[in-house]
Amino acid sequence: MATLPSETQTSPIDRQLLDLIDLDHRLAAGADITEALRGALSEADETLAARFLEGTPAATLVPQRAAVMDAIVIRLWRHTTGSAGQRAAVVAVGGYGRGELHPASDTDLMVLVPEVADADLEDRLRDFITSLWDVGVEVGHSVRTGEECRVEAEKDITVATNLMEARLLAGNEALFHDMEAATSPFQVWPGPAFFEAKWAEQQARHQRYHDTAYNLEPNLKESPGGLRDIHMIGWVAKRHFNVASLAGLVELGFLSETEFEALRHGTHFLWDVRFALHLQAGRREDRLLFEHQTDLARQFGYKDTEHTLAVEQFMQRYYRTIMHLNRLNEMLLQLYQESILYADDGEKPRLINKRFQVKRGFIEVTHRSIFNRYPFAMLELFLLMQQHPEIRGIRASTVRLLRENRDRINVDFRSDLRVRSLFMEIFRQPLGITHALRRMHGHGILGRYIPAFAEITGRMQYDLFHVYTVDTHTLMVIRNLRRFALALDGEDSRLLEQIHARLPKPELVYLAGLFHDIAKGRGGDHSELGAEDAYQFCLEHGLSRYDCRLVAWLVRKHLRMSMTAQRRDISDPDVIEAFAAEMGDHTHLDYLYLLTVADIRATDPKLWNSWRSALLRELYSRTSRALRRGLGESVDQDELIEEAQARARVLLRRDGLHHMTVRSIWRHFTPDYFLRYTPEEVAWHTAAIHSAGSAAHEPLILIEPGTRRGGTEVFIYTRDQANIFALAVSAFDQLGLDIQDARIITTTNGYTLDSFLVLDERLADDTMDDDRLTTIRATLTDNLQRSAPQEPANRGLPRRLRHFSTDTQLDFADTDSSGRTPLEMITGDQPGLLARVGQVFARHGVRVQNAKIATIGERAEDVFFLTDAESQPLSRGLRQQLRGDLLALFEDDADVMRRGDGV
Repeated sequence: MATLPSETQTSPIDRQLLDLIDLDHRLAAGADITEALRGALSEADETLAARFLEGTPAATLVPQRAAVMDAIVIRLWRHTTGSAGQRAAVVAVGGYGRGELHPASDTDLMVLVPEVADADLEDRLRDFITSLWDVGVEVGHSVRTGEECRVEAEKDITVATNLMEARLLAGNEALFHDMEAATSPFQVWPGPAFFEAKWAEQQARHQRYHDTAYNLEPNLKESPGGLRDIHMIGWVAKRHFNVASLAGLVELGFLSETEFEALRHGTHFLWDVRFALHLQAGRREDRLLFEHQTDLARQFGYKDTEHTLAVEQFMQRYYRTIMHLNRLNEMLLQLYQESILYADDGEKPRLINKRFQVKRGFIEVTHRSIFNRYPFAMLELFLLMQQHPEIRGIRASTVRLLRENRDRINVDFRSDLRVRSLFMEIFRQPLGITHALRRMHGHGILGRYIPAFAEITGRMQYDLFHVYTVDTHTLMVIRNLRRFALALDGEDSRLLEQIHARLPKPELVYLAGLFHDIAKGRGGDHSELGAEDAYQFCLEHGLSRYDCRLVAWLVRKHLRMSMTAQRRDISDPDVIEAFAAEMGDHTHLDYLYLLTVADIRATDPKLWNSWRSALLRELYSRTSRALRRGLGESVDQDELIEEAQARARVLLRRDGLHHMTVRSIWRHFTPDYFLRYTPEEVAWHTAAIHSAGSAAHEPLILIEPGTRRGGTEVFIYTRDQANIFALAVSAFDQLGLDIQDARIITTTNGYTLDSFLVLDERLADDTMDDDRLTTIRATLTDNLQRSAPQEPANRGLPRRLRHFSTDTQLDFADTDSSGRTPLEMITGDQPGLLARVGQVFARHGVRVQNAKIATIGERAEDVFFLTDAESQPLSRGLRQQLRGDLLALFEDDADVMRRGDGV
């Protein structure tokens, strides 16, 4: 019967390796033992590495390295302890105890000593440990008596687990067997207690890794579905069922041959990756960091294709492997639970219908042939769990039947009206939609039912923007949409709840969420391709053509709202009018707003912040107002200005400002100012400018943390100068603040009204203390009084950014209605980028009138609205000069980062 790698016995190749290093011959020839063993270990490692690169699997090499280590440890023990070594014992524990040693794994040893140890033995044991380090063995060790082993094992489940895998290498056998007896299930941690403790331990570990193995840099051992989950199965099997290997679980009926082979195949792959990772890193490393992923993909033979990078193919295989292993782990642990904890339970099952029943809170089939006779029951199962929220899960035996019958999900199955009706019922239930879809996905049903979903399963995108695989992201989008039905906290939640409550058919936005990224990786526009898939799917599932078109429209437009908010000037009435026309009506706007917020929140938890929230809310509000007014009924700008001024006057009157005083200040402000600021902001600025009085020749700096626009608002009122943007962003760069938005307006009397929205990523919220605000004000004041901005410091790229390259794109758009030339800039993010760009603008006398600043993972995606020194649109010649200098700047910066200057 096949065995897992950890159960592999010494093979003839092991003997060849031991013959190669020929330890005994070296020692017999009188070689210094430390030099001989160090040389032997080095030669063995070089040989194992060479064999791996030649194609020998890690499943062969890992036990071979353990065998080499056995030979070295045993000989060193005999040499250093002599006859005294028979009064103690050296024992391999942990992974080494299982006979598993990767190239850079620690060699975990325990030295068992008698209750009373003499000084000579203690000295020899110290020599033994010191000699191991001299030889080059990365050793982790403990020295204990048998009683100490029992006490420590009783206190700590981790110690008990390590001792279960103990293997005697040399020394006193009686001591070893006494320790085994003292730490057996009859003495400490009997089977049920051990199982419950290890299961709790696994759940805590999964939570530490965010309950998903699909992060960008996963941990091969600790993430869900990783090697530790496989160890967990073996530990419980050994502790409770007293089987030496997982093969024993096949004989007991807990594992089928197919499941065993799946475990073995998955473990082999993870071992190959870990072996390669250790060689590549040159140290113990279990994280698939970006700096290793591309080289590993190349080593495993993956090549870039037209639509998919080699690294994405490699990582997709990794993610799919751990997903399968995670499923097996969950199923087997539930089988253990039923056998270990509920073995004597005589509870009678409660019938739900003729196909399903519930026992101990778990749903199960009433007969093994249910899925064979009624294939549609494979979907009915998940619907019943929604309708009966008291059900805790699916019985493991039923999970196994699901796995065995998944091949019945074919064209005929998908065409069955009962199946299609069941699927739509799942989406229309008031509760449990996310849980149902996650269970369907986890058990491999969702990808069988929607083959296109299977294609995105485990698919990653090699960037810093998408922190989850496409399938995980998709299910998180639906989770977010469901959460909008409840007001969780803050203004956002209340608005989202209100919008969700008035959706005519909430299931339509869930379907849009399911399909919005389903065409990723096919090539072409995934929004267009996904819209086609969504329309056809909805049509086949009995939706009206209007509903089908709405779902397809949402998929096609799912990026439009975020793009408009982040790249267009949404204070421009023309921008709002065009966006409102694209929405068409309030229903489409409502659906798209919910989908957009859910999508951004599910892309990267760190991406969603108060600024993006406020920006989208503002776009939604302005568009909603335009739709209420009526499409084609363009609002008069004078009307908007008068409305803003009237509301601002009311606020200023409360502050005691006379209307003539207000008029004297406003007479220098351009109409653009009142279009781009809210009445509250106008009142704030006006009152501060009045208070500054004769001191207004000095920079007036206002700072407001936690504004309605999100983040911290920094307002600057000072004498105008061409390089004002460069001076300001240089100050923010020095302060380590991220600029999200900039508005720069020049008055008719030679002053500038500048607003910057900044975020401090070091803060959990938008609250800055008084010292921080004072520092910001002082740094800005100092910079604004300079004739030129300081040269940004050459700070090295953060580790994660170093492994990505972004092609620079510079696109000048047509001049907008306000006479500004938009420049869209996409390039690789780096420290001080905006400050350097500001310097280029200053050299050419280019004025930044507005800016949208967005960092998307490793990419900077910024939009600047520019004029020349005379506040006119940029000429063709000036555009060409700017383009050339900016491209040269990015090329120079890339050279610096490649050389590592400033790191």
